[in-house]
Amino acid sequence: MLLTNLRLSLVLLLICGLVYPLAMTGIAQVVMPAKASGSLITDASGKVVGSELIGQTFSDPKYFSGRVSSIDNNAAGSGSNNYAPSNPALIERTQADIAAFLKANPDVKKEDIPADLLTNSGSGLDPHISPEAALIQVERVAKARNLDPGKLRTLIEESTEGRSMGVFGERRVNVLKLNLALDQLK
Repeated sequence: MLLTNLRLSLVLLLICGLVYPLAMTGIAQVVMPAKASGSLITDASGKVVGSELIGQTFSDPKYFSGRVSSIDNNAAGSGSNNYAPSNPALIERTQADIAAFLKANPDVKKEDIPADLLTNSGSGLDPHISPEAALIQVERVAKARNLDPGKLRTLIEESTEGRSMGVFGERRVNVLKLNLALDQLK
């Protein structure tokens, strides 16, 4: 009986631990190769600059910034703080984020800042912002790069992704992709 159990365990270990994962990886590589490879994005020189699925931190004024992340966009420690709206730590962090955003974007009024620029996503890793969150940063980026703001608005519109399958989620802009496209502008 013990020998039978050991053989069954070994067979199941091989099937579940080796054969199945390799088969699923192979199928994924054929059906959706970009996602199966981790959705890595490269710059014009071919250097990997990040993943389109994980938010990046951009602090240089000549780039669009993404959502705040209480985990600094560290995929190893995903998950944001689960603070209640009345939590003093959340209030303090939000006030500091508002002040920093207004300092970097002096043409913007506090009440006009889109909520997604001041709030974490559930994972703390969301790479997207709303088109409104990108548009509110146009003046700063245009000034820092000495570009026509209209050119940046067009770039944002071209970079805006629709709802998933036409119905799920909201329109969104991947900040890493937008900033890479921005680097290609002349």
